[in-house]
Amino acid sequence: MEAAKFARYWLPFCREHNIMERSPHVYFESNSCHPSIPQFEKIKMMYEDMKMKVEHVIDKGEVTEEYISDDQQHQAFNKWTKSFRRMDHPTVIQIMSYEQVILDKSKDTDISGQLMPNLIYVSREKNKTSPHHFKAGALNVLLRVSAVMTNAPIILTQDCDMYSNDPQTPLRILCYFSDPALKSNLAFIQFPQRFHGLNRDDIYASEYKRLFKINSMGFDGLKGPNYVGSGCFFRRRALFGGPSTPVPPEIPELGPDHVVRKPIISPEILSLAHRVAGCNYENQTGWGSQSGFRYGSLVEDFYTGYRLQCEGWKSLLCNPERDAFLGDVPITLFDVLSQCKRWCIGLFEVAFSKYNTLIFGSQSMGVLMSLAYSHYALWPIWCIPVTFYSFLPQLALLNQVSIFPKITEPWFFLYVFLFLGAYGQNFLDFVLDGGTVRKWWNAQRMWMIRGLSCYLFSSIEYLLKSVGISTHGFSLTSKVVDDEQSKRYGQGIFEFGVPSPLFVPLTVAAIINLFSFLLVLTQSFSGKNTEGLCLQMILTGSIVLNCLPVYGAIGLRNDAGKIPTQITIISTFVSVAFYYASSLCF
Repeated sequence: MEAAKFARYWLPFCREHNIMERSPHVYFESNSCHPSIPQFEKIKMMYEDMKMKVEHVIDKGEVTEEYISDDQQHQAFNKWTKSFRRMDHPTVIQIMSYEQVILDKSKDTDISGQLMPNLIYVSREKNKTSPHHFKAGALNVLLRVSAVMTNAPIILTQDCDMYSNDPQTPLRILCYFSDPALKSNLAFIQFPQRFHGLNRDDIYASEYKRLFKINSMGFDGLKGPNYVGSGCFFRRRALFGGPSTPVPPEIPELGPDHVVRKPIISPEILSLAHRVAGCNYENQTGWGSQSGFRYGSLVEDFYTGYRLQCEGWKSLLCNPERDAFLGDVPITLFDVLSQCKRWCIGLFEVAFSKYNTLIFGSQSMGVLMSLAYSHYALWPIWCIPVTFYSFLPQLALLNQVSIFPKITEPWFFLYVFLFLGAYGQNFLDFVLDGGTVRKWWNAQRMWMIRGLSCYLFSSIEYLLKSVGISTHGFSLTSKVVDDEQSKRYGQGIFEFGVPSPLFVPLTVAAIINLFSFLLVLTQSFSGKNTEGLCLQMILTGSIVLNCLPVYGAIGLRNDAGKIPTQITIISTFVSVAFYYASSLCF
């Protein structure tokens, strides 16, 4: 309601002054004072007033009478009763004109007289007995409700923390969707995910440069990039079966070719919209399996894009010079790893489903696309080599056992060549795409950290679920981000803080690598022959460098973001146990 009111002033202001970033929060934060722009202070005050109202309502937990100006708004808010619960409430759809809370493009105008777009509030029905299917279920409700009301042929999916950074973006995608050579089998156009607010060196590698851009360009040379959940324009028709084998909808009004001839506020439209938004509507239908966004994985975006391309659709990567959309990133290590752990579990759900990427994928879209998707679907398996390389050579080092070739042996140079070749290519790809040396180093560090935490835990969790063992409690509730966390993130300081099991393997690896490195370094200075341990020393030393933030969080920091004492104690005991166990084996 407040956004609709503010938009009547904000959109004309943006058009008049050619403002590209359409998020008022971002615009006012980056332009604290613009005396040369007329009405800048007035618009800024309006935004701050809106923000204050919304935050007050959130803090209070209800919309009080002071913010309700007429009976129509009363009727809108009265739909929400005290009996409503987050996971148990009926469908709520609000489609009214600006004066009645939301926007109707047929009659609502901004202060310059231009018509406003439709703005429709939808809250799908939920109850305790019906499946929710998380984000994919919400998207399918929106897909059906929008079909009933407007049935527009193109759909944008966007995460709530993303904003438009270029108002010309819709014109770009229309060029592709209107191209006769492409439109027959073009399902979606994906923009690379980009983020604002990253600290200078992106310490958590939240940019995911390979995932969102480098590898996507490789996909684009085949059947097109994978769907990454946000910043993606879909052709509605693509969500209803393959290009040559459409799936007929259960009611004509949901068909991609249906023409809506009634106003969106008509009783027939509203009644049908509530019906298709009900939590039981999908029962005995093909929604989530043959139509709409697909169910069966926590990464519904990856799974949906994969299934569409298996059906014969193609996609395109659109990477303009100016980022089309920008969003927020997690600023604590726990949030980063928890997010990645959820992704990894979802990827395993795809990899080991009947639509697995290796067998079904290669039959449906060819070997190269199958391998490209399998690279991500089997992402968490990296925990195996990362874990072995983080512990086995180091425990052997502590016991003075050589497991790699000596410097004088020919095999030594093969190891060096493979190491330098792999890291050299990775470095070159990263830097040529605009990355810095520090960002590349942090990306390598986070690869190791993910391998010892979210990759490892997601593999264990998926394995336990597969054999019917409950894993409830593996995922902890994230802490609320405060100003101190934001300050530390801006300074490039790792934020641990939460006593999460995710940090235990990482801390154990840091302790074992440090002691094994120091032990052999001391022996080499004392004149003992350590030629056969050279490669192990190099590997261990590189891991020690990667773990510098861990050492600082263990013993050099007193802030709330340090590694909790219980994690340090547990990790120390585990490290000692590993050492004594290895001494028996070696």
